[in-house]
Amino acid sequence: MLDLKGYNLRKNIHVYKQGDLIIAYDVNSTSIHLLDDNTFKLIKEMMDFQDECPASINRPELIFMNIGKNLSEEEKSEILSELEGMQKEDVLFSEEIEEISMIYPAQPQIKSICLHVAHDCNLRCKYCFADTGPFGGKRALMDFETGKRALDFVIENSGDRPHCEVDFFGGEPLMNFDVVKKLTAYGKKAGAAVGKKMKYTITTNAVLMNKEVQDFFEKEEISVVLSLDGRKEIHDLMRPYASGKGSYDNIIPNILDFVTRRPKTSRYAVGTYYYVRGTYTHYNTDFYKDVLHIADMGVKRISLEPVVAESNAPYAFTKEDIEKVKESYDILAEKVLEYDQTEKAFTFFHFNAALDGGPCLLKRLSGCGAGHEYAAISPEGDIYPCHQFVGQEEFKMGSLYDTPIKLKESIVDKFRKANIYSKDECNECWARFSCSGGCHASNYAYSGKLTKVYKTGCEFQRKRLEIAYYLKIKETQK
Repeated sequence: MLDLKGYNLRKNIHVYKQGDLIIAYDVNSTSIHLLDDNTFKLIKEMMDFQDECPASINRPELIFMNIGKNLSEEEKSEILSELEGMQKEDVLFSEEIEEISMIYPAQPQIKSICLHVAHDCNLRCKYCFADTGPFGGKRALMDFETGKRALDFVIENSGDRPHCEVDFFGGEPLMNFDVVKKLTAYGKKAGAAVGKKMKYTITTNAVLMNKEVQDFFEKEEISVVLSLDGRKEIHDLMRPYASGKGSYDNIIPNILDFVTRRPKTSRYAVGTYYYVRGTYTHYNTDFYKDVLHIADMGVKRISLEPVVAESNAPYAFTKEDIEKVKESYDILAEKVLEYDQTEKAFTFFHFNAALDGGPCLLKRLSGCGAGHEYAAISPEGDIYPCHQFVGQEEFKMGSLYDTPIKLKESIVDKFRKANIYSKDECNECWARFSCSGGCHASNYAYSGKLTKVYKTGCEFQRKRLEIAYYLKIKETQK
């Protein structure tokens, strides 16, 4: 008999319909399964009954007595027998993962830094969390000495990790291109001296990405994230110059020139890659059109992310927008399959699901590592948990000019403890091991707490995961 005693069904199994498939996702084993309609309905009945009768979690016989009224006893018995077999194989109704102790090294091991080489920008994006460049402070460019100290910091504090990751960031980092070039050379040499390889990424709006810049990216094998919101009218609305003029016409030639240089790049953003990344808002809940606009230009790696904004911002999502956004994701899923049969095939980043590998359990519980594995450095050398906290004095962790450099323990501890076990909404959520409790910065912007999740973001994340599993099955079937 299927063993359900003490087993919270809705917490540990997710069943849903997507496209022409009926899918079950087993939370603890990360297995995905195709269901027939009767099995889907029976599992849903089991969940609903357990919700209505909490006592049944310890008396599962009550569940079995009260489900499957539309089935014959033979049909019901056959389905339950198949589910029992899957439980024994630990691929469905699998045992819930026990809460583990989060053990970290006494001294944070920083493997990755976001290097703010420019707190200035040549655009004035309306949704910019960096206040269009200065992060609430003054416009400034990082000097070489501060950047050098930052690279020394990550090399010295990365423990025995063989790789260190550096993301040149802004504002617009290409406004400080000479320093970027010098730091790239310095980091390679300094890393090699202690047996470490430096992995560089740059996030740019592409305005200044001329041939010299592109040649440099290729020569140094720098991964590139290119900002583009989609259709001209959408992009220009949200990403104008200071004059108010749109930037679309200026950046498209640069982006298209560059992506043709990298016809092969990782769909999972590993190795040397590029991604065209944008933001969608209340103004384009039909953002699937923006993704397709980008794909139709020949771009193969695309990411469009929902804006996180104060509720009174004109571009912020409303309650009515949530279902529109989900509908866009549904349409986009089918378009991914449609385009996959043509030369315009592309990858949408949030539809990727590496179920056969992926991060370890500790990483799935704690997420990005902000504040203890990842840090952001301001042009002045101040250290913050991540790029979205830069300029917020309460999150300043230290300075590269301190002697010695010692990260503020209370902030490190706060971020280490902001795992899914500390977030009430995560405890019963089937997506908890996939989203790791959401983005710290989004949660904080929404609630003022790292441990209070951004609920709209949760809605979108669960939808993306449903589609990711759906596309994974379609890929396997193909």
